Amino acid sequence: MAEVITFGCRINAYESEVIKEKLKNYDKLIVVNTCAVTGEAERQCRQAIRKLKRENPDADIIVTGCAAQINASKITDMPEVTLVLGNKEKKEIEKYIDGIFADKKQVSDIFADDNCDDYIITGFEGRQKAFVQIQQGCNHRCTYCIVPYARGRNRSVPEELIIKQIRELLNAGFKDICLTGVDICSYEPSFPDLVKHILEQIPELPVLNFGSLDPAAIDDNFINLLQKYNNIGNYFHLSIQSGDNNVLRKMGRRHNREKIIELCKKIRQIRPQTRFGADFICGFPNETDEAFENTCKLVAEAELNKLHVFPYSERSGTPAAEMTQIPMEKRRYRAAILRQLSEE
Repeated sequence: MAEVITFGCRINAYESEVIKEKLKNYDKLIVVNTCAVTGEAERQCRQAIRKLKRENPDADIIVTGCAAQINASKITDMPEVTLVLGNKEKKEIEKYIDGIFADKKQVSDIFADDNCDDYIITGFEGRQKAFVQIQQGCNHRCTYCIVPYARGRNRSVPEELIIKQIRELLNAGFKDICLTGVDICSYEPSFPDLVKHILEQIPELPVLNFGSLDPAAIDDNFINLLQKYNNIGNYFHLSIQSGDNNVLRKMGRRHNREKIIELCKKIRQIRPQTRFGADFICGFPNETDEAFENTCKLVAEAELNKLHVFPYSERSGTPAAEMTQIPMEKRRYRAAILRQLSEE
């Protein structure tokens, strides 16, 4: 079986399982499924590729994922790499490998991709929780984010395939299913309706959880499901990014701090035991000391339990990269403060 190394998000984890199953009959093959959410993430991927080649000199190394999509030429120039596949080509990885690596770089325009992979996986190696992809891409343009350029526009997996995939994983013994994607709240035609239909058609599902949720897209249609279905999990991870309204506007986010506080309060009124996690970026361009203090206050005011904290990282090609930057030392200092607050 080919070895698959995964960096980054849950959707990469799901796609890596697809790759493992498709390449189970291949030997001396290493696939690196990369991340490009920050420059540091890309650096770590390239470092891992060099190390893998040193340790496996006879193996062919295939690189795919978001870093391959965004910076294909940089990865193609690496002598350790045999083949570079974009995120569209990843879905047919076996076809390109069987083509005996005709051309080293196979990366096309991701915005021309109209579909999600319809492959049904049979399990998740080494995991108790199984991820199920429900959509790909993102139509929003947050000023700091490179992901839409790596993943393309929003497109959704047909509901019947999602139901089929969940049933397959339940039959394999998984009891905790997590819906994942780049922007799952943008599932079309309706994210709350999809959740409702899953729970209606698979009432025996023990636990249904979710990847990151966009606070701006969570409405009463979703919240009302929490009253009706006890098998929806009690943990929700919110993509918040900042607790200051001015920073949120500059980020291009569609919510404000008041929305977060109200949302957490409404859900806890239905389920007092609910826990909330959140993503935060520290040191966004022009973030003042007062703005950062507003983020710290939001953690307490919304009673957020688990924080994923990142110092802001410039991504070339995004509007935020052209804004006035805060010194990296200050970004890291603020991130350390917020992480400590999370632990407390």
